Amino acid sequence: MSKEPTEAGSPHERGLSRRALLGGIAGAGAVGAGFAGGAATTAALTASGSPDGDPRDAYPFYGDHQAGVITPAQDRLHFAAFDLTSTATRDGLVQLLTAWTAAAAAMTQGREIGHGAVDGAPLAPPDDTGEARGLPPSGLTITFGFGPGLFDDRFGLTNRRPDALRPLPPFAFDLLEEPISGGDLCIQACAHDPQVAVHAIRNLTRIAFGTALIRWTQLGFGRTSSTSTSQVTPRNLFGFKDGTANIKSEDPSAVGEYVWVGDDDQPWMQNGTYLVTRKIRMTIENWDRTALAEQENIIGRTKDAGAPLTGTGEFDEPDLKLGTTSGNTVIPPDAHIRLAHPDVVATRILRRGYNFVDGSNGLGQLDAGLFFISMQRSPEQFSTVQRSLSKDAMNEYIRHVSSAVFAVPPGAHSGSFVGAGLFD
Repeated sequence: MSKEPTEAGSPHERGLSRRALLGGIAGAGAVGAGFAGGAATTAALTASGSPDGDPRDAYPFYGDHQAGVITPAQDRLHFAAFDLTSTATRDGLVQLLTAWTAAAAAMTQGREIGHGAVDGAPLAPPDDTGEARGLPPSGLTITFGFGPGLFDDRFGLTNRRPDALRPLPPFAFDLLEEPISGGDLCIQACAHDPQVAVHAIRNLTRIAFGTALIRWTQLGFGRTSSTSTSQVTPRNLFGFKDGTANIKSEDPSAVGEYVWVGDDDQPWMQNGTYLVTRKIRMTIENWDRTALAEQENIIGRTKDAGAPLTGTGEFDEPDLKLGTTSGNTVIPPDAHIRLAHPDVVATRILRRGYNFVDGSNGLGQLDAGLFFISMQRSPEQFSTVQRSLSKDAMNEYIRHVSSAVFAVPPGAHSGSFVGAGLFD
């Protein structure tokens, strides 16, 4: 990453110091203007959209929608949920979001924060931690979200909470761990390079000091869905292609119907979306001892081509009614592909999940699985699908151990900050 410009000019032209990012200058408006000069650069830099991920990719941060929703899914993830501190104030929250916006706008374009890692005052901590110094943007997207807890009486936002933003209801087979669930705020950093994603979360966490603290984080690799027709369908840790029927960014009618919030929600959420996370541990060793035919019946697809059991190609439409000579359906009643099919659940969601491996447990088994992420116009879309999956044969091999839901506001425009409409 290159450093922010340091040539002569106003403090805003020279870039923001860490003290400024922490809210130590004139106020939110001044902080927001700190990277206003980068708007032209942001607009000029566009991503190649290459299916394999070009390290030169630089997705614009500013726009009507936040990046990291329908953006072609990158290969690496660092996700973080935060809790606001007991001393946080409404003004402090605004300053934090303003500082986060300015920093994200710089990092997504491959620039360091403020005076960078080496060009600040030698007797003060650097503005940027420096581990991404010299690295290209790597397709970095940074997406911010607000949890239900943000809308209690601490910040005067109770009447601005969307009706849809509530903790998810309990589902069958949930074994949720409270310390790794929920959160007041979230940041999703996705990139082609894991060091770039980690750098983003690390520096945004530093900026939050005194206002918000990390509640939990998750690293992910190997995307488990495609959000663009330019991408091949990836495989999950069960070895099956995952997300074949996912909503794609090239289908604006589906994106508009199922992903972006319309005028039927809080005005500040229009053009935003809702983000659901679920950490799903897989009992890898049990699955690996399951016969191939049984694995395919559980999923409802072939393991090789990813075709539905009623077809030959990955993108063949599954025939849910096709029967066998014994009177059963070819795709079993409890197959995953059947229970999640739009004809069964009457809705769709956009998936952006990742594989994870968090080492091993005390029994020498892999602590691994799927960090599920979905984006949808309403969390009820996810809940509808999850209730249908209560009958899923796959439940024998998975455990849902964390859960969270966040409102993802629309994108910010230069001179403003993400979530500004919430505070109007």
